[in-house]
Amino acid sequence: MIRESRVSSIDWLSLSLYLILMLLGWVMIYSAVYDENHSSIFDMSQRYGKQLLWIMLSLLLGAIILLIDAKFFNAFALPIYLFVMAMLVGVLMFGATIAGSKSWFQIGGFAIQPAEFAKFATALALASYLGKLNRDLSLWKTRLTAFAIIGLPTLLILAQYDTGSALVFTVFILVLYREGMSGALMVIGGIAAFLFVLTLFFGQWYVIGGLAVLFGISLLMVRRNRSNITKMLAILAVGIAFVFSVDYAFEKILEPHQRTRINVLLGLEKDLMGAGYNVNQSKIAIGSGGFTGKGFLQGTQTKYNFVPEQSTDFIFCTVGEEWGFIGTTAVILLYLLLLSRLIILAERQRSAFSRIYGYGIASVLFFHFAINIGMTIGLVPVIGIPLPFISYGGSSLWAFSIMFFVFLKQDANRLNIL
Repeated sequence: MIRESRVSSIDWLSLSLYLILMLLGWVMIYSAVYDENHSSIFDMSQRYGKQLLWIMLSLLLGAIILLIDAKFFNAFALPIYLFVMAMLVGVLMFGATIAGSKSWFQIGGFAIQPAEFAKFATALALASYLGKLNRDLSLWKTRLTAFAIIGLPTLLILAQYDTGSALVFTVFILVLYREGMSGALMVIGGIAAFLFVLTLFFGQWYVIGGLAVLFGISLLMVRRNRSNITKMLAILAVGIAFVFSVDYAFEKILEPHQRTRINVLLGLEKDLMGAGYNVNQSKIAIGSGGFTGKGFLQGTQTKYNFVPEQSTDFIFCTVGEEWGFIGTTAVILLYLLLLSRLIILAERQRSAFSRIYGYGIASVLFFHFAINIGMTIGLVPVIGIPLPFISYGGSSLWAFSIMFFVFLKQDANRLNIL
């Protein structure tokens, strides 16, 4: 007899990790914006008080999701996706501009960012489409449809001038790779990124010269028949065309502040009081924490507001300054443990929908975790995305919580699937 799915069937290790990270975030937000005149962590006039409200509402949403039939999310994946896409269109027309991005619906003192929920909707729609009859990703029709599902929210969010949130959707390529798509696309993407950086460093003519040299060396190493020479010439032509496009993309597509951030990251220019200020102060804060940190509420960089956005995008530097190497390592290990657990749960699913969805949320969490921490220590450009479950903000916390609890529900229901 097939066992009924119960709340007791949920994966308690994953849920415990989620709760630990969320409560840790609440405490770190308290420390980041601590005000002696509002010292109570429950003070609703302060960000830490509001974050507690977002946490309670997230847990309420999670409880409701666990009570819903697991089949609901597969059956209504397309309507949910279309509704969120309509929200993305709506915010372009009626949204408020905050920090240069027209990404928010402003209702009184409350703001909601549809882009955060688009990640959940896209993971759901992609899992529903690919999960039906185990669609074959070797077919161009399947690939194009999958890319369209991913590409639509990406383009709509780019139109909001929110490049950071748009870049998150590229991580769904990992899901397609897991489901059987050739890894050639990932290799091509890596080569393109390498050529992009080389072109910025040395200029297009030096890179093209390098490609020509590689072409000549390759001719000496392969059989020089018509087929091989034609293929190599085609690859060379594509490479040269890409290199010529770099300057145009860099100057015409990227915003001035994005160009500056990339140049600062690559060491092509220094702007410690402008685009490089946040990262420089963040590295100072993390480095000053040493091995054990300065202690809770003792961070000087935090107390004197040297690091902007310290309760949101740069929350990790608060961990580094106050808890040092030990604290940052602990946080990273918590994320790695959660990500590993999600992948294990995804692999044990009986339905393709649940497996694909599980990989979808694991990929999104991985991107946020890696890029957010990377930008606080100067390894990647600052693109303004939150650290999951820890950064201040209702939209991001709710969206991540919804994604997480829907997967917990799918996993709890896996034994009901023949």
